[in-house]
Amino acid sequence: MAVKSLRTVVSELLIKVSKNAYSNLALDGALQKASYSPKEKAFVSRLFYGVIERMITLDYVISLYSSKPLEKLDDAVLTVLRVGVYQLLYMSSVPDNAAVNESVKSVKQLGKSSAASYVNAVLRNLVRAGKSFDLPNASVKGLSANYSCPEDLIERLINQYGRERTEKFLEESLKPHKLYLRVNNTKISEYELAEHFKCKGVNVYSCEEADNCILAENFGSIEKDELFAKGFYHVQDLSSQLCCKALNPEKGERILDICAAPGGKTFTMAEMTDDSCEIYSCDLHQKRVDLIKNGAERLGLESVSALQNDATVFNEKFGEFDKILCDVPCSGFGVIRSKPEIKYTPLADVEHLPQIQYDILCTAARYLKVGGELVYSTCTVLKEENECVIDRFLKEHGNFEGIPFFGELGSPFGGFKATIFADKMDCEGFFISKIRRNR
Repeated sequence: MAVKSLRTVVSELLIKVSKNAYSNLALDGALQKASYSPKEKAFVSRLFYGVIERMITLDYVISLYSSKPLEKLDDAVLTVLRVGVYQLLYMSSVPDNAAVNESVKSVKQLGKSSAASYVNAVLRNLVRAGKSFDLPNASVKGLSANYSCPEDLIERLINQYGRERTEKFLEESLKPHKLYLRVNNTKISEYELAEHFKCKGVNVYSCEEADNCILAENFGSIEKDELFAKGFYHVQDLSSQLCCKALNPEKGERILDICAAPGGKTFTMAEMTDDSCEIYSCDLHQKRVDLIKNGAERLGLESVSALQNDATVFNEKFGEFDKILCDVPCSGFGVIRSKPEIKYTPLADVEHLPQIQYDILCTAARYLKVGGELVYSTCTVLKEENECVIDRFLKEHGNFEGIPFFGELGSPFGGFKATIFADKMDCEGFFISKIRRNR
């Protein structure tokens, strides 16, 4: 039996994702099972995530050069075409002939030999046309085809932020996401960790916006780094670290992280207090609670208590807290640079979220002592999940007030609500709001 080509492996993974498999789990599983070289792993990863990221654009181009409607194509055939077109348009290191011939091989290996000549014809038509294509003239359709984002999401963003801000958001969504690390200052200094990486050929930069935050480039396998295994750092985007900084946990305080899994913000807050606070780190599902426990153990953080808890139901056993982080489940449309499949989530599937978010916020606020502070956050930029939830809460709870934060950092900060966009801070999209219970 012939060994599957790398393109065939990518196509199979993409088909799994189309059937609701998680992209990162599907890819990690495939790479762990196979004995690929680092170069082969990089190729598979680039092609896999690239096709997901550019899927709408790829389908648009295929429709221009195909003699058949896309909806009539078998899933495997359409997937192979996407993989082939992505190589032709976005991978200059792959010769055109290789992209075409390997696609024909893939469609055969996937059991669709009858479509081999069709796949060959579509891809060669694109090559003969100089790999060029015109975008639709209509505003939203053109943006969708160019930035590979669903039209309804684009329309929602334009209605909320205007065309200029939306287009900047879409441009940033197609750029490689940055790798930020949070230094475990209870074990090592930022300088010492940076020197460790420099000796390994990793480019590292200190972040002015957050203490003990490092931007790393040319990073290899994190799991194979001995200092990661020893708990000297964890991976956490700058926006998430700013969320913790906004809450400003202090030594001796009781802190509640009500929707905590997998635990990154819990860990950062524990480290900010030199592991000298009491943090209840909660999640609804025990498997995710175990992720928090395992992470805290790796980092050597003893102030963390990982607990299974329903964030929408008040737990009288918890008592009162000085600080609360309410990082609620959301649509995730702010992090499509690192998780591109999220942008294809139908808006109808997330319309229920604002009520859930509001319910969790109301429950969380009941734990806050008078004078205590709460940060509400999401990794989306949709206003109905952000400003609207906070504004509704403050309108209906007169004993709370908004607290301005990070005025020294300038826009978008300075008020008690801030929406972070990637083009402003080169990190994931995020929303942070800070409130205080005044009576």
